[in-house]
Amino acid sequence: MINKPLVAIVGRPNVGKSTFFNKMAGRRVSIVENVPGVTRDRIHADAEWLGHPFTLIDTGGIDPKSDDALFCQMRSQAETAMDLADVICFFTDARDGVTADDRDVANILRKTGKPVVLVVNKVDYLGLNDSLFEFYELGLGDPIGISSVNMLGFGDLLDHIISLFPESENIAESEQTKPIQIAIVGKPNVGKSSLANRILGENRTMVSDIPGTTRDAIDSLYTDYDGTEYLIIDTAGMRRKRDIEQESLEHYSVIRSIAAIRRCDVALLMIDANQGVTEQDTKIAGLILEEGKAIVVIVNKWDMLDKETGTLEKYQKKVMEDLKFMDYAPVLFISAKSGQRVTSVLPKVKEVYETSIRRIKTGILNDVLNDAIRDLQPPVQGTRRLKIYYATQTGIQPPTFVFFVNDEKLMPFSYKRYLENYFRKSFVLDGTPIRFILREKNKKEI
Repeated sequence: MINKPLVAIVGRPNVGKSTFFNKMAGRRVSIVENVPGVTRDRIHADAEWLGHPFTLIDTGGIDPKSDDALFCQMRSQAETAMDLADVICFFTDARDGVTADDRDVANILRKTGKPVVLVVNKVDYLGLNDSLFEFYELGLGDPIGISSVNMLGFGDLLDHIISLFPESENIAESEQTKPIQIAIVGKPNVGKSSLANRILGENRTMVSDIPGTTRDAIDSLYTDYDGTEYLIIDTAGMRRKRDIEQESLEHYSVIRSIAAIRRCDVALLMIDANQGVTEQDTKIAGLILEEGKAIVVIVNKWDMLDKETGTLEKYQKKVMEDLKFMDYAPVLFISAKSGQRVTSVLPKVKEVYETSIRRIKTGILNDVLNDAIRDLQPPVQGTRRLKIYYATQTGIQPPTFVFFVNDEKLMPFSYKRYLENYFRKSFVLDGTPIRFILREKNKKEI
């Protein structure tokens, strides 16, 4: 495939980088709040200008002099983004003028040897244009004034950005198979970022013992040894609603984690082995089920438990009891920190993904349905017996089956559950929910 050019958005905290990023992405991808240090990780989004596709990388603010652990990690993430980028957009603030931190960041950028576009943000009215001249002292060429909030000056900025793209990269991305999208979800501090980093083989997302370190849903492409492409989405930890203020920063993080589940192909539900399945784990699992997503349950920190013969089997049975509404989900026991059994994750993801997109021929489907009916006749209510004439598959992700019946009111939950279990056993539908739709057939159609 031909990679799109990467454009990194960098600068000190709170100069409007994420506001620009969100306007370009056309949706709220990065967290925007008037608090320095809100955007903590690299966020990617595809954009296009005048037929030139590219990928924007939003970064946390660079604070060159801070010794704070999180700010240091944010600086490291921004530096990684700059290493990857084809073009770097250096954001400054017209209202603040040139600051000492701007000078320090400019020094860092000159050492990269990459094309740098000097962006002076918050030029919200013509009177601020005169403030552009002082930014020449940064030695990064002509400053371009914009207003991220009002989308002023975007055309001139984007024209300049695409003029700096390598010639070989100005070709549209070739057609390719969509990567398998994996959302890593769970409560805070269960090891989601550690697992993402272990799979990727780099510190792509920040790892800290402080719950809530990952606040954005972060996309990372990964190609496995067999050539299978994955898009790994590391998400913010989801706490109980009553623990989160409605307008708080974490509230928006949880919304984006939910959105990540909705757009993924397979959800990895991570559980802390020390805590077992909690009420919140059950609620997250319920959300995954509602969205019809394939799932793999990951029990992390398995190396921290004292074990004896049969410990794993007993633990797995308890997990399935606590998640009995999705007893079809495979369970893996790993240690993201040590790497124990992490290599089993992606093969299992691929397996359940392929199950979720499986299509079953109508003839084979009805052969199995007839076997199920022969093994256990449909129930009778009063003087009427449920009749199932035939079934057909109408969708995937999840596999969806339509049953044509004489009266859908005659189908009790217990018999529908029986048919689901029979189908799962016959077609090996592990890791994915399946949906049944009942449709009545009148006598003229029979």
